[in-house]
Amino acid sequence: MSADTSAGKSGGLTLRLATVDDAHAIADLYTAARIAAVPQMPAALHTNAEDRAWYAERLAGTEHTVWAADDGRGVVGFALCTPTWLDGLYVSPDRLGEGIGTALLEVVKATHPDGFGLWVFESNEGARRLYARHGFVEVERTDGSGNEEKMPDLHLHWAP
Repeated sequence: MSADTSAGKSGGLTLRLATVDDAHAIADLYTAARIAAVPQMPAALHTNAEDRAWYAERLAGTEHTVWAADDGRGVVGFALCTPTWLDGLYVSPDRLGEGIGTALLEVVKATHPDGFGLWVFESNEGARRLYARHGFVEVERTDGSGNEEKMPDLHLHWAP
């Protein structure tokens, strides 16, 4: 699997590295996913304009890698990573249950052969089920005092 420009096709999707040109589409997907996920996830605290600026900054920098799932019409999911963390995995609300999250997780696992961690809200049962199916184990539980939303969360880890 190449980390240069593309990870190939999966079920009609192209999994590829996102570019700065994808920032608005990724931010818009994030905003839509967060709105649709309430009450499984707390409401987002930032506006779409703030999300667009935040994702543009991440895509322009070198600390994060963003994998995009593109169905030929646009980005329908993405995974935001550092070398040791999956900082976010989101799928378009109208595309849930199609295997897009799994495809993105497989790319992240392939490009992080030493393992990685992530945080998930305790209330986000759908995401927790996905991560459990993919072999993630709970490392820590918090009361949420360390996250922006102040909601209980779990630190999960995956290792090969």
